[in-house]
Amino acid sequence: MFKSFSTTRRATLTATLGLAAALVGGSVMPTMAQDAKTVKLGFAPWSDAEFVTKLAAKLMTDKLGQKVELVQTDVAPLYQGVSRGDIDAMMMAWLPATHADYYDKVKNRVETLGTVYDGAKLGWVVPTYIPESEIASIEDLKKPDVQKKLSGTIQGIDPGAGLTRLSQQAVKDYALDDYKLQISSEAGMLTTVDRAMRGEKWFVATSWSPHWMFGKYKLRYIDDPKKSLGEAEHVDILASKDFKTENPKAAEFLSRMKVPLDDLEAAMFNAQETSYDEAVAKYIEDHPDQIKAWVGDEG
Repeated sequence: MFKSFSTTRRATLTATLGLAAALVGGSVMPTMAQDAKTVKLGFAPWSDAEFVTKLAAKLMTDKLGQKVELVQTDVAPLYQGVSRGDIDAMMMAWLPATHADYYDKVKNRVETLGTVYDGAKLGWVVPTYIPESEIASIEDLKKPDVQKKLSGTIQGIDPGAGLTRLSQQAVKDYALDDYKLQISSEAGMLTTVDRAMRGEKWFVATSWSPHWMFGKYKLRYIDDPKKSLGEAEHVDILASKDFKTENPKAAEFLSRMKVPLDDLEAAMFNAQETSYDEAVAKYIEDHPDQIKAWVGDEG
């Protein structure tokens, strides 16, 4: 969850409505007949969300001739924006647990178009050079020598993230009273991980799958016997109530879009090594049958 890709997720709804400042992708003139209304796709700056959203925008523009605007904002105003129709759709609803608080507030004012990928996971990770005999489970963090080597710190991400909320609960559930959950940002977490990996220092960090970091670093999840961080989740596409009526071709396309998790992680790593535009282009080139199925007869 999340993965690029982080600013504070507690920005107010006014950040969403300032679309001129939030646009990260311009409108592209269509080359064929299109739905009348420009589609506004919203995403938070996590690498999985950024990749699938930019992939969808590219295909809608090139294959459907649909004008698209990309709106980047934080997760809370993103849900509100879709529920109010200020944003047409988002492709990053982590359910049933991670985004439960956000979803419950808007579920009667949005529509689920489909699941873009299954098997998403939240958890805490350590580098593989830490022996499992030392840290195999969150319970092991209570060992005095382990706590000392970790400097009593769990490296976290944004304050408004679902992973942060669940991690705060895990600290309570496992009575990690002598630990501090270092709330920062995804970028801050990745910087800490990168620095520690280069020096082979011990760390534990909050993380999620899919994420490109698993392609770059040798990491492993530690067990969560109390299930404080939840279990496997699905990531859904949510749309405003009027979206299907106003943009039927785009809605049909999004409802068919499903990305295998392994393909997504490989593409996210490629995006970090090159750029999102290059990774999107390569994904389209490498998966012609998949793309054809998504686009359908409209394309």
